[in-house]
Amino acid sequence: MTSTPFSGRGAVDLGALATARQNQQKAAAAVAGAPAGVVINVTEATFQAEVIERSLTVPVVLDLWAEWCGPCKQLSPVLEKLAAEDAGRWILAKVDVDAEKRVAAAFQVQSIPAVFAVLKGQPVPLFQGAYPEPQIRQIINELLKVAAEQGVTGTLADDVGPPPELAEEASAPTEPATDPRFDAAFDAIEAGDWAAAEAAYRLILDADTADRDAQAGLAMVGLYRRTEGEDEGALRAIAEQADAKGDVRVQCAAADFDALSGHWPDAFDRLIACVRATAGPDRELVRARLLELFILAGEDPAVPSARTALANALF
Repeated sequence: MTSTPFSGRGAVDLGALATARQNQQKAAAAVAGAPAGVVINVTEATFQAEVIERSLTVPVVLDLWAEWCGPCKQLSPVLEKLAAEDAGRWILAKVDVDAEKRVAAAFQVQSIPAVFAVLKGQPVPLFQGAYPEPQIRQIINELLKVAAEQGVTGTLADDVGPPPELAEEASAPTEPATDPRFDAAFDAIEAGDWAAAEAAYRLILDADTADRDAQAGLAMVGLYRRTEGEDEGALRAIAEQADAKGDVRVQCAAADFDALSGHWPDAFDRLIACVRATAGPDRELVRARLLELFILAGEDPAVPSARTALANALF
């Protein structure tokens, strides 16, 4: 699994810029025990003070999310938990892209979740999509090393930050969820026990087949399980060969990595082309994978046109 390299390429000028359901009790408890201000909600009006100015002394990580985004509901609690564990070595700034469209436009966000860092007022692309916690921890650790090399070695305790009333409001912890079934799923994901996580989500779906959080959680665990240990580069090289366009295993695996990175149009186009090139059980397998990715993508703008294209390919 790869992440976006730390570099200045793709940086945008930020000088002009002046919730997910938390059913993971452990993550909520960790945030509740974190220093005030380690997790904040950012708007265009507060961006200059809370992100740009703070990034001169302490790294700021931006979580660009939306309420309708299924993968965001998996990613945000993990970022909050890691921020709480690091206790002010970096600040997590959450941006609702639906409410703060100009902030999202400044970062040229094409799909969410999208995660950036800001160091010394400059953005650093980190990754797109919902990665498992161990990979996110590696990315954060590398970010802290890069920050140290640039002299950004402060902590939240060294930072004056916004007015106290803003910090208290932004960092107020949400109420921990009490559903032990979701807690069990989250604990299993943390442990990398995909079978236990799937079993926990299926237990929820046995009681309510329409539970969208459980559907998205089950689909995300399946994505983690399928991509674990796979060589993304080798798979993509095979997938691009002319005689592999109808290779269901290869194309589905490549689409998984597209989805993991939040590149929904690429994932959908790849699988729809595979639907057109296959028949029988192979076609049904690809169709089912597409429907699973539609659940994960939520209301991403690429979904409606992909659904239409799938219907045309099938009929």
